[in-house]
Amino acid sequence: MKRREFISLLGGAAAAWPLAARAQQPAVVGFLSGRAREESADDAAAFRQGLNEMGYTIGRNVALEYRWSEGHDERLPELAAELVRRQVAVVAAVGGNNSAFAAKAATADIPIVFTNGADPIKVGLVTSLNRPGSNVTGVSWFGSESLPKRLGILGELVPNIKLAVLLVNPNMPELAGQPEAAQQAAHALGWQLQVVEVRGASEIDPSFATAKRQRADAIVVGAGPFFRIHRAQLVVQAARHGIPAIYGNRETVTGGGLIGYGNSLPDAYRRAGLQTGRILRGAKPADLSVDRAVKFELVINLGSAKALGLEVPPTLLARADEVIE
Repeated sequence: MKRREFISLLGGAAAAWPLAARAQQPAVVGFLSGRAREESADDAAAFRQGLNEMGYTIGRNVALEYRWSEGHDERLPELAAELVRRQVAVVAAVGGNNSAFAAKAATADIPIVFTNGADPIKVGLVTSLNRPGSNVTGVSWFGSESLPKRLGILGELVPNIKLAVLLVNPNMPELAGQPEAAQQAAHALGWQLQVVEVRGASEIDPSFATAKRQRADAIVVGAGPFFRIHRAQLVVQAARHGIPAIYGNRETVTGGGLIGYGNSLPDAYRRAGLQTGRILRGAKPADLSVDRAVKFELVINLGSAKALGLEVPPTLLARADEVIE
C-alpha cells in the first residue's frame, strides 16, 4: 500500500469513528412528571418495563433523564425546556396533563408520549385518537367515565348515603368534567353531592373537618396527581374524622385507605413505555394511535372497613381485584 493511500485510509477511519461511537450511544428518553419521585416508584418501574418489552434496557441501549416537579406545576415549563436542551430522543410527559402541555409548548419536533386521564382531543393534546397528526401521542384512560361507577361502588359499601362530598383539585383543567359526571351519578343514586375544591395540601384537613361538621356520609376523592402525592394525608384525615372515603387508585388503599376504584396506573405507564419504544424503533407519533388504557382495579382494605364499622358485602368482595386483610 502506498503511503498516500495509507494516510487517506487512516483519515477516513478517523472521520467514521465519531459516527460509529455515536451510533453505539444509548438513546436518551426524558421523563417529565408532575408527581414526586418517591411516590411514583412503581409507575416509573412499569414505564421501564414497557421499554424492556420493546427491546430497550436502561444502561444498555437507552438512558432516562428524570425531571420531577413534585406537584409544583409552575416548574414544568423549565423542566421541559431542560430536556429539550438536552436533545432527548423522546419526552415521556406523565403525572398529569400539565406535563404534556409543558412539553408540547417546549418543542414541536421532539416526540412526546403522554399519560392522560381525560379525553386528549377535548383538552387539545391531539386532533385525532387514531392519527394524532403532530409530535404528540400517548395513553389515555378517560377517567371521568369511571367516576359514576366509583360512586355506585361507594353506595354498595356505605348504606343509606344522603350527603357525599367530592374533593377536586381545580389546578387540573383536564379534570374539569368530574363534578358534572359525579353530580349526574349522585342524582341517579338519590344523593346530595357537594363539590369542594382543594387547591393545596393546606386545604385537605379543613375539607375533611367541614365534611364532618356537615354530617357528610362519605367522601369521594377526585382523580389527578395532586391527590396521589398527598394520599397519606387523605388517609389520616379520613380515619381521624371517621368518614368513609373512596379513592381513584390502589396505592392509597394499600396505604390504609378504605376502598379504591380506578385505572391501573402501572398498566398505563407500561403502555407509555411501549409507545416510547415504538418511537425509538422509528414510528412517527403523528401516525401512532393514542393507546386506550382499559385495565381498572377495585381494591378493598378490610382493616379500614372494620375500623369504620362497615361490613363489606360478599358481592363486592367477589368483584375485588385485591383485598387487603
